[in-house]
Amino acid sequence: MKNEPPYPITSVDHALHLATLLQQEGPLRVSDAAERLGVSPSTAHRLLAMLVYRGFAEQRPDRRYQAGDVLRPAAASRAPVALLRQVALPHLHDLVDHVRESVNLVVLAGTEARFIASVECDQVLRVGSREGRTLPAHLTSGGKAVLAALPPEEVAALYGGSDDVGLPRLRRELALVRKRGFAINDQRTETGLTALATAIRDASGAPVAAAAIAMPTARFHRDHVSGWVAALNRAVSRVERELRSAA
Repeated sequence: MKNEPPYPITSVDHALHLATLLQQEGPLRVSDAAERLGVSPSTAHRLLAMLVYRGFAEQRPDRRYQAGDVLRPAAASRAPVALLRQVALPHLHDLVDHVRESVNLVVLAGTEARFIASVECDQVLRVGSREGRTLPAHLTSGGKAVLAALPPEEVAALYGGSDDVGLPRLRRELALVRKRGFAINDQRTETGLTALATAIRDASGAPVAAAAIAMPTARFHRDHVSGWVAALNRAVSRVERELRSAA
């Protein structure tokens, strides 16, 4: 039996209740959410907006809200997430200061890329936080960077039985990532967003994560790619050195 906490925070309770409704009962209108929670439509709208911001909800074309990426079941990651966040965050902040674009830390969870940390830049037009979200790994720059660094047999085991992802095409894409030394996602997960990523390896040389620079496509210029990748690689090298020390 669960007892209500002695000092409940009503807004938190409403947000968690609403997230549960979206996950278990499916799409809701703002008016539906307000009625279920016993709050005003304006309050329900603000709660839904916050859930969308954090990836717990997303708005459909019919203006109803449904469960977002964070509430979808996802495979567990083998990466040491807590250690990665602790080691990488200072270097991600430095990278953001240098390139003036947002940066994400991504791990592989099955065939999905899970965003475990985000650092936003201070530009008015910028890519917002993706922390907590999961996206198909073969579409994201970070996911492709990690996949390209895996042994081919592991990639085949992940995608060999997939009807949605063509393994021959994916192998060609990953070969290009290895040749370039970085992965790119040019609006494959979101219109108007372009990202570059390189893999982060542990002391044994195995890929455990990727760091990605994400920017509005309007600011992406191929002439700047070498500079962005060089800055990214410097940050990744520092993270890898600290991971080796920790190991």
